[in-house]
Amino acid sequence: MRNVTLITTGGTIEKTYNELSGSLENQRSLVRHMLGRLRLEDTTVRIIELMTKDSLHMTDDDRRRIVEAVHAAGGSPNLSTECNGIVILHGTDTLHITGETLHAAYPAPRVPIVLTGAMRPFEMKRSDALQNLTESIFAAGVLPPAVYAVAHGRALKFPGVRKDRDRGTFTRFDA
Repeated sequence: MRNVTLITTGGTIEKTYNELSGSLENQRSLVRHMLGRLRLEDTTVRIIELMTKDSLHMTDDDRRRIVEAVHAAGGSPNLSTECNGIVILHGTDTLHITGETLHAAYPAPRVPIVLTGAMRPFEMKRSDALQNLTESIFAAGVLPPAVYAVAHGRALKFPGVRKDRDRGTFTRFDA
């Protein structure tokens, strides 16, 4: 049995259409609805709804909360829990900043820490949200311990991951 902790922070992956304002907004977590669409054999997913925020509005304090949530979930090498992997739903615009922050906080984590998001919200046609969530849950169970960005069929290890706006995905950037 694989035990994955999923931490939601908002981002495009969980945005919903607001009919009154005509805008896409982070109003509530959609992760339970998304998980209901998946067949996860021998996998238990524990959900921590940490925040519902566009990543462009995330602060250093928000990132500190994410680091603390990862610690509580079992990412720290000093803790022994049933958690086999951690997935963080995050906005794609600043996912790389949070990934670098987590890599600095956990250079040798006990379990894989996987960040993922979507270029198009779950509720939209041709969304990559469900694919990226599925890949991330799988990756959290098979990758060796480290911090990763997982999306579009690839797992990229931090440090050195950036959003490639031209390609609509993540890429390695080794300066």
